Amino acid sequence: MSVITISRGSFSGGKTLAECLCKRLGYRCIDRDVIVQRAAAFGPSEEELKYALEKPPGFLERFQHKRYRYLALIQAALAEEVRTGKAVYHGLAGHLLLKGGHPILRTRIIAPMEVRIQMLQQRLGYTRARAASYIEQVDADRRKWTRFLYGVDWQDPALYDLVLNLEHITIEDACRMIATIVLERCFELTPECQQRMDDLALGSRVRAALAVDPGTCDLEVEVGARSGAVSVRGEVSTIAQIEDVRRVASATRGVDSLDLAHLAPPIRA
Repeated sequence: MSVITISRGSFSGGKTLAECLCKRLGYRCIDRDVIVQRAAAFGPSEEELKYALEKPPGFLERFQHKRYRYLALIQAALAEEVRTGKAVYHGLAGHLLLKGGHPILRTRIIAPMEVRIQMLQQRLGYTRARAASYIEQVDADRRKWTRFLYGVDWQDPALYDLVLNLEHITIEDACRMIATIVLERCFELTPECQQRMDDLALGSRVRAALAVDPGTCDLEVEVGARSGAVSVRGEVSTIAQIEDVRRVASATRGVDSLDLAHLAPPIRA
């Protein structure tokens, strides 16, 4: 089996479900903090990365390029963390960050507001009014975040393979249902699928390296990879910067060949 991603609103039971699945299947449980810690190894502080993940467009619109850099680092960290499969990731936009990799069972967990309010009250001791306000604000921020960055509504069921409503089923029931799908090998990690995930990890690794190197950190490029062959496309500031891209990408682990034919300075009128 490959990777299970769990999308959920705050206090909808996603963490508990992830832990249940990992115990039942013998998978690794990965949350946002693990990915942020790995991404911080590229340079930005964990606080900066968490802030970028939590804040809606108001913050990100003022720092367009910083948004690009942070996402490049987070995607690289997540792709590397789940590259070998057998992992459950419960964090924001995992199914979008891993798009194009090997088979991912994209799950969405929803729960009635009253259930979520009670969970928050029990865990943090909030009043009912404060708990409801907190949940509504976090959900609104996440909706704005995913629409701004990916142009999609994170609540759209078409983005997921499986949507489970915990109104009338327990987390244990949901865990058993998802585990059954996995054990019936509907999302088997074949050699071809493993190659796709390796390609995604390599392309993300190169993009992250470009995002932090002083000579290329101002660029926003697309990076593709296939069995060690990497292509970079986009605009550079000068012809000389192409050599900076060549230097950084060539030095990245896993790159066997490099295609920069679609990398050029902007055309001036």
